[in-house]
Amino acid sequence: MGVDELNERLASVFEEVRPYAVTEVWENHATLEVPASSVVIRPGGTVSGPTVMALADAAAWVVVLAHIGWVPLAVTSNLSINFLRKPEPERLRATAELLKLGRRLAVTHVRVFGGTEDRLVADASVTYAIPADRGNAAD
Repeated sequence: MGVDELNERLASVFEEVRPYAVTEVWENHATLEVPASSVVIRPGGTVSGPTVMALADAAAWVVVLAHIGWVPLAVTSNLSINFLRKPEPERLRATAELLKLGRRLAVTHVRVFGGTEDRLVADASVTYAIPADRGNAAD
């Protein structure tokens, strides 16, 4: 699946609540961005942890779907994240790498960058469970 198709599918599923956009998809990789206007700021003037985690999770999901097709019931089975530095209240960008794609599990590595200088703010390992019956994968 390519950038345009992924963005269309995500928009149809999440309608108004999808703050991120797929910007790149290539072999075993995908990149998503959240504009500064959509980041949630917590006290102290930094981006909230849940915002960073949601972006990492979404990037992992997108890289998996980009390689297996539209299987919306692929779900997170594990997410481990390290917050490395305080993200400024600016845009966030996540790049996900598909490390292993099996029949039932997909393992990804996600790096989240913040601001215009693309400072690494978080590093995550995300595993997705892929349903045995992929249902509408060809849709």
